[in-house]
Amino acid sequence: MKELIEKADILIEALPYMREFSNKTVVIKYGGNAMVNKDLMASVLEDVTLLKYVGVNPVIVHGGGPVISNNLEQYELETDFHKGFRITSQEVMQVVEKALIGEVNTNLVSLANSLGIKAVGLSGKDNQMILAQKCEMDCEVELGYVGEVDEVDPTLLNSMIDSNYVPIVAPVGTDKEGNSYNINADLVAGEIAAALEAEKLMLLTNTEGILEDPEDKSTLISRLKIAEAKQKIEDEIIVGGMIPKVNACITALEKDVNRTHILDGRLDHSILLEIFTDKGIGTMITK
Repeated sequence: MKELIEKADILIEALPYMREFSNKTVVIKYGGNAMVNKDLMASVLEDVTLLKYVGVNPVIVHGGGPVISNNLEQYELETDFHKGFRITSQEVMQVVEKALIGEVNTNLVSLANSLGIKAVGLSGKDNQMILAQKCEMDCEVELGYVGEVDEVDPTLLNSMIDSNYVPIVAPVGTDKEGNSYNINADLVAGEIAAALEAEKLMLLTNTEGILEDPEDKSTLISRLKIAEAKQKIEDEIIVGGMIPKVNACITALEKDVNRTHILDGRLDHSILLEIFTDKGIGTMITK
C-alpha cells in the first residue's frame, strides 16, 4: 500500500505542471548516448508519448553523429572536426543526408508510432522549412557544406501540431539554390523553438548539465542567466560541444522562448523529471 501511495503522490506533484504545460509546445533536442542506447531511446520516446497524452505539444529535433560516423566508415570516407563542427564535403554531405533522413529519422518515427503517438518525419528541406546559409565561423578552415540557420518557416510544423502529430525533424537545411547543408542539431532546435514560440527548449546531452569543473560532477550549475552563460563561454569554462548547446539556449531565450534546459540524456525519463517534478534536473538557462 505504501508503494501505491508514493505513486499517487508523484502524480499529485506532477498535476500543477500538467496544467501549466497543457497546449504548450516543448522542443526537445535528442542525441548523444540516448540515441545509440536502445533502452534510453525507448525511455525518451515514452516520455514524449506521455507528454502528448497529457496535452503537451512535443517537437523533436534529432542529431545522429555516431550513425553518420559509422556510415562514413562503411564508405571509407574520412572527415575531421573543427571546433565541434564536422567538415562536410559534397560527398560527405550525401552520406549525412542518408544517415539523418533515411536512417535515424525513419527509425525514430517508427518507434514513436509503435508507442501509440502519431509521429511524422521531416527535415529542414521539406517546404524549405529551414533556410540555411554556409557557416562562416572563421577563415581558418573550409568547413564545406556546414550550414547555419538563416530562417525557420514554422508553417509546416504548426500544421502538423494542429493535426495532432509529433514532428520529428532532421537537422538538414537548404539554401535558396537548393544546396543541402549539415546544421548542428542544437542550433536547429533553438531556432525552431524560437519560431514556434515554444514554452520550453530541452537539450539532451551526455553530461549532468553545465559543470563549473568538467572533471567534478558536484560542480553542476543548476541555473544561469544569459549574461552569465556568455561570460563562461568567454572564460572557457563552457567549451567544446557545450558551446552550441548554450548558444542554442541563448538564441531561443532572446527570441522569447520562456525557459531552456540542458539535461543528462543518459538518465532514464530525464524529460519527465525536469518537467513534472518540483526539483528538476540539469542546468536551466534563463533570461
